Amino acid sequence: MKQSTSLNEIEIREILVKFDIHNISSFELLSGGSENTNYLVKSENGQYVLCVFEQKTEKNAKDLAHLLRYLEINNFNTSKLIYTSDGEPVIIWKNKPVILKTFIKGKIRKDLPPHLLKLIGKKLAKLHQINAPEYLPSQLNYGKEQFANVKIYSAFSEFDIWLKNILEYVLPYLKLNLPKSIIHSDVFWDNVIIGEDNNSATIIDFEESVNYYRLFDIGMTIIGICGEEKIINLEKTKHLLVGYQSEVQLLEDEINSLKAFTIYAGASMAFWRHQNFNYINPNTEMSHHYMELKILVDDIVKQADDCFVRLIKN
Repeated sequence: MKQSTSLNEIEIREILVKFDIHNISSFELLSGGSENTNYLVKSENGQYVLCVFEQKTEKNAKDLAHLLRYLEINNFNTSKLIYTSDGEPVIIWKNKPVILKTFIKGKIRKDLPPHLLKLIGKKLAKLHQINAPEYLPSQLNYGKEQFANVKIYSAFSEFDIWLKNILEYVLPYLKLNLPKSIIHSDVFWDNVIIGEDNNSATIIDFEESVNYYRLFDIGMTIIGICGEEKIINLEKTKHLLVGYQSEVQLLEDEINSLKAFTIYAGASMAFWRHQNFNYINPNTEMSHHYMELKILVDDIVKQADDCFVRLIKN
């Protein structure tokens, strides 16, 4: 996908000198979404990820920086923030917020084996046990509160009607007053770095983190790492849930609501793709990118109401 900010070597050096990073040996553009532009920068002191926020405000970027520091203090392993020589977590470059993070060595792996699925489940549960800081938003950028935006640009379309039906199905479960916590909200396979020894996993990219239902986070992770084209792999899902429950025992209402929240999570991400590529950043090549998630959600809808309950209790 096209990156919005293109930096040359001189600009990279001008930015990094503010972080007291010198003697740059190389830099390269990393693949990523439309909301960030990321560069891997190598110097004699280490490797870093230079992140330019394309859509976030300076306050958004500072809140993220504070969260990364907060997670580090609470011993949650993820990308560590590098501060400027003046002790600032964020700089502004050409009117866009910029942060610098440590680069985590490893690989991205789409097809994850059982031991890594369990490990990711444990990591997610550990995240959910950290008290949410007050500055963390309480609404998702692509949650139910935003679904009505489709009516602005695609009212009464097939997707608008589908999203309305999904919301009607989910709403009763949202009234159960289920536990909330810090959530990542976007744990897809490409937001997890697998260690070179194939025995460690680091969840990265907390840009969409909020104080929200922990069940939403589990549901999104099921979508993001257990989805296989048109179906959810229930065997993979079981391993993920075993890992999670080894750290945190879900409440009975949560267990019974997991199917609904997985549907909600998948529909939310489908909505984000639909809105972003058809309205906010129109892209004819990506305009139907939401369909793979819609198909995945429709598969979950067809499953038995207790499909996830049986995975946990059997």
